Parts: sequence; C-alpha cells; structure tokens
Amino acid sequence: MAITAKMVKELRDSTGAGMMDAKKALTETDGDMEAAVDWLRTKGLAKAAKKSGRTAAEGLVAVSVAGGKGVAVEVNSETDFVAKNAEFQEMVAGIASAAMGVDDVEALKAADMGGKSVADVVTDKVATIGENMSVRRMASAEGASVVSYIHNAATDGMGKIGVLVALDGENEEFGKQVAMHIAAANPQALNSDALDPAVVEKERQIQIDIARESGKPEQVIEKMIEGRMKKFLAEVTLMGQAFVINPDLTVEAAAKEAGVAVTGYVRLEVGEGIEVEKEDFAAEVAKAAQG
Repeated sequence: MAITAKMVKELRDSTGAGMMDAKKALTETDGDMEAAVDWLRTKGLAKAAKKSGRTAAEGLVAVSVAGGKGVAVEVNSETDFVAKNAEFQEMVAGIASAAMGVDDVEALKAADMGGKSVADVVTDKVATIGENMSVRRMASAEGASVVSYIHNAATDGMGKIGVLVALDGENEEFGKQVAMHIAAANPQALNSDALDPAVVEKERQIQIDIARESGKPEQVIEKMIEGRMKKFLAEVTLMGQAFVINPDLTVEAAAKEAGVAVTGYVRLEVGEGIEVEKEDFAAEVAKAAQG
C-alpha cells in the first residue's frame, strides 16, 4: 500500500511521533493506522496514544433526573449558533423529558412529545430554523439515587458534556464531585470488570512487546507487565483513578469514606467520535460563489 504524506501527518498528529518514525510505522504495518500507533508505542516512539479530537459536530447534551433514574440525550445541530438558540434548547429539554419513558434512542425518536413523535418534532424544527439536526444518542443510569452534572452549561440542564452518577446510598454533594471528576477524567469503564476484555488484552500485548524490547529476563518482564497493567487499569477505570477532589484517594476509596458506592455512570459529550471534514476559508467562499 502506498504511504501518502496525508497518512504520515495524521499519524504524527495523533501520536506526536517524528515524521520518519511515522512513515516507518505505516510502512511496517502496510498503512494500517491503528496498527501503526501500536507499533510506535511498542518501540517507545509515540509520546501518547492520544485521539485526533476532531469532534466538530455541534449541539447539546441534556440531562433529566427523577427519583432513582437519570437520562442523558445528545441532540446535534450544524452550528454552535443554533445550539445557543432558545427555540432549539426548548426542544432539547422536551426530548430529554421524553427520554425518561424509553430505553434506547430509536424508541426515543418514536416517543410522544406534545402529540407528535420526537422525530417529527425535530423535522419540523429543521424546517423552521433552517439547519439540519438529529437525535444522536441517549443513555440512562439507575440506582438508589442519581446525580447529574453539566459541564460548559448553555442553560439549565444542558451543555457540552452531561454526566450521570448512580449511587447505592444518598450523598448528593459527593455524587456531584464524582460527576465533575468523570467530566474531566473521562474514564473508559466503572471498574476492571466492566472494561472491554479486548481493550485489556490489546494493552497487555503492547506492554509485552515493549517489555521484550528491553531485552531483560523473562521473569523481570513478567513483573514489568504486571505493574504496567495495574497502572493502566488505575488510569482508565473510574474506581481506580485518583479522585480529583483528593488525589491521595482513589474514587473507590473516596466513595467508602462518603458512605456510598458508585454503581454506574454515564458521560456524553457533544460531537464525541464524529469527524467533520473541514474546508479552508477560500474553499468555503468558492463553494458559496458556485451556489
């Protein structure tokens, strides 16, 4: 497979590796971007396995909580200008309320909202506001109590990041602190048991390859891998992370001190995982001139 300059740039941007290292990694892996990232990490050439972060889709995440249940929904728009529109925000709030009675996004689109389905309400709003919109995701959390948090709030109950924390017990202040931690730290899973086994195995294999590059004896390598996997799980699981309010404690230990247990969480961020092709200004003007 031909390795293009664009591919090399993409790999450099996502890993912080040098140009020649990025090109070699792509050559070694026949242009497979994900495998190239792993190759760089194995050789110790990737500064971080960071994501491209191109989440250009706009809109809002809204949360709604009643008793022991909370829901979070993401409604996308084309521009941030529309996300700040009071009419759009009113619609998103109504969609969040409708989500309390359903279990998934497809059911949400069919749910009643003032005599119309949510999908029809969105279609009507597209016609009046003049910008494409979509109900992209919803997620829910249930527990003895559920606490919500909005980061970068546009108005009450909605903003760029929405978090729900389910607790076995009652402690709203602590639940809010954990929700703020989740917004900032973005854990991959509640604990090691909830983490995708494929993710764990992939990381283990990378650490094995890195350790063997060191040339150390096998028994030393095994201890290296054990320690590095322990560190990995502490970094990516909520229960293992150092609590942002008190870094001397893990979130799990802090919960015990607070007299509750965190049983689940939801974190939705606007545009997460969506890549939107960007045009430069000259291209946008030329496109507009062509009608």
